Amino acid sequence: MTFKVQRIEDLKKIDVSKLVSESEEEGYRFLTRLVHDYEDGSNTFNKDGEALYGVWEGPEKLVAIGGLNQNSHTDNKDEARLLRFYTLGDARRQGVGSQLLSELVNHAKGKFKKITCRTESAKADAFYRANGFEEAHEAPDTTHVMNLA
Repeated sequence: MTFKVQRIEDLKKIDVSKLVSESEEEGYRFLTRLVHDYEDGSNTFNKDGEALYGVWEGPEKLVAIGGLNQNSHTDNKDEARLLRFYTLGDARRQGVGSQLLSELVNHAKGKFKKITCRTESAKADAFYRANGFEEAHEAPDTTHVMNLA
């Protein structure tokens, strides 16, 4: 299968319903929050350095999504926060998540000195560590960090 990573300029023009429903079935509500926050304007990934990306299989099937925000858990504007990162189950273990993460990291370089994220999933922990993040224990809202500087 061929996957294509692209920046999402307007989430309202993208069908994310399959990702939202599958993530909710798995007990995750962060994609529901992504849609809600985008619609109400509280997070549209439009501040300096921020971005939202998706991965498509073919021209129409969105199989993964993830974004970068300025880290709201700190006043340090050199820190990005990886948010709303999700890959459909049938697209996992095919390099999709790694492609998406690589694109987000490349986007962050030159704009931020570090990327942080939080997960409670053992699978996500293994994924982030395999893709260059280190475990972090200095803040309750952060489990992983990648230094870019």
